Amino acid sequence: MAPDNVSVLTRAGLLDRFNRLRMRSTALTSRLSDEDMGAQTMEDVSPSKWHLAHTSWFWETFLLEPYLPGYEVFDPRFGFLFNSYYEALGERQPRAARGHITRPGVAHVMAYRAHVDGAMERLIETCDDAGLEQIAALIETGIAHEEQHQELILTDIKHVLSVNPFGEIYSEALPPPAQPGPAAGWIEHAGGLEDFGAEANGFVFDSEGPRHKAWLAPFALSTHCVTNGEYARFIAEGGYETASLWLSDGWARVQAEGRKAPHYWRGAPGEWREFTLHGEQEMDPTAPVSHLDYFEASAFAEWTGYRLPEEREWELAARQFNAGSARPMTPDGWLHPASADQANLFGGVWQWTRSAYAPYPGYRAQSGALGEYNGKFMCGQFVLKGGSALTPPGHVRASYRNFFPPQAQWQMTGLRLAKDLPS
Repeated sequence: MAPDNVSVLTRAGLLDRFNRLRMRSTALTSRLSDEDMGAQTMEDVSPSKWHLAHTSWFWETFLLEPYLPGYEVFDPRFGFLFNSYYEALGERQPRAARGHITRPGVAHVMAYRAHVDGAMERLIETCDDAGLEQIAALIETGIAHEEQHQELILTDIKHVLSVNPFGEIYSEALPPPAQPGPAAGWIEHAGGLEDFGAEANGFVFDSEGPRHKAWLAPFALSTHCVTNGEYARFIAEGGYETASLWLSDGWARVQAEGRKAPHYWRGAPGEWREFTLHGEQEMDPTAPVSHLDYFEASAFAEWTGYRLPEEREWELAARQFNAGSARPMTPDGWLHPASADQANLFGGVWQWTRSAYAPYPGYRAQSGALGEYNGKFMCGQFVLKGGSALTPPGHVRASYRNFFPPQAQWQMTGLRLAKDLPS
């Protein structure tokens, strides 16, 4: 029972959010077989079983061990098996070998989750006011962390199913076709000195701050993400055969891999099909193109005569044109592509920017193991904005900075064009 002087609303609200989060993660894997959940089809992909165990390890390591008196670790071996990249917490299973973990099995992982869930409920219900205030920020971090892994469960299992020779599917429910929106236009801004980064209200990741000022030249951002149909024209007009459109590393990759189309596209010009979580489907020309790497996005922008946006341009447009990340939800849970009208900027595909993922002025990573969450990756990565159709609702915001290396394709990554305006 909670002590009398505790805010029941805050306590109950945290517990409700935690329980709904954990149930959603489990529900995402309910369609999968044990064999599906153990597969790792490339280094970037982690088995679904690993995601379920790793997120439990996160709660156990950062909340339960330090803050729940008398907590007993479920299995001491799990610190090695399910640590992701926290050097401060010791050795770990190599990322590329996560698929080698045949034991614990799925049932044992689910028992681990139940053990952690019960202990988290005790922690939230029984700690005093001061303790609740102390752990609240960690709980928010844990929620955001598990939401990121919910998206990874879907993108990773998509890759697993895509290499199956029989075209297996994740969900029978087909998304409705994208509805054509207004004609594409531009969000124009005069530039100038503006404030950027997260404001000091609500949870944000440390890399979203500090709040700072930066100068922007006049620019415009497209109201729409680039569509499949637009990208198909790029292919048809020799986009993958024209070296002058590509950055050097991208052109080398295209040549080495013999690439002719985006990841998950199948067939040939005029007959393109696309592998989706609902199986192989006829390509929808009005849906946002996805699973492009940075090099493909950059080459397309070069072909159009425009460019990729800077991350601060995107943030400013998102704040001023459509402040918020709301988008229509669907009953089967985030699997529907957004319509061709992407003027709200959020929820269709992650959008590459040409900004390197680098620290903002004055940034310092926090101390301890959680300081490794973002800061140590600020090299060789590019910022993406906006979220995708698989991103959990409410997870992203204008200041949110996703990041991937330029060769990454397995996430739902696309682009929105930008252009310079006269000063």
